[in-house]
Amino acid sequence: MPPYSHMSKLKEHIQLWERIRDFEMDDPEASFSFTDRLCREQGWSMQFAMRAVAEYKKFMLLIAICDHPCTPSEAVDEVWHLHLIYTRSYWKHFCGDTLGREVHHEPTKGISEQENFRDLYEKTQRSYTAFFLEPAPQDIWPGVEERFATRSRKKNPFRIKLFK
Repeated sequence: MPPYSHMSKLKEHIQLWERIRDFEMDDPEASFSFTDRLCREQGWSMQFAMRAVAEYKKFMLLIAICDHPCTPSEAVDEVWHLHLIYTRSYWKHFCGDTLGREVHHEPTKGISEQENFRDLYEKTQRSYTAFFLEPAPQDIWPGVEERFATRSRKKNPFRIKLFK
C-alpha cells in the first residue's frame, strides 16, 4: 500500500471506505435477505455471516486502493460469490455507484498459481493491517498455511450443523 504523502489521497480513501461500509447488502423489502441466504448456503450463524460481510467490504476497499492484486480469504470469497449473483446490486449499485469501477472475479487456473496466490494473500493481509490499523480477524482471515491447506470446501470450519 502506498504511503500517504498527500492528505487528499488519504481523504479520498476514507471517503471510499465510508461509502463501501455504508453499502446495504440486505434489501429491506426482501423477506429472505442476502445475509439470510448466506447463512443458509454456507451453514453460518447470522453473527458470523454479518462479520464475513463486513470483511468482504474491507476486502473490496483493498482491491480499490492497493497497488497490488488482492486475494480474499475463503469466507470473504464465499460472500463475493453470492454478491455476484445479485447482479443489479453488485454491478450497478456496488461497483457502479459505490466503487465507481468494475471489479471482476477471476477464477483460479489451478495449482500452478497457488504460490502466487499465497504471496498475494500475505500482501493483502499486510495491506489490511496498514489501512485498518489492526490485523484481520483470524477466524475469517486465517494465516496463509491454513488458507491454502488442501481440504474439501465441504469441511469449512465456519459451517454450523443444521441437522443431526
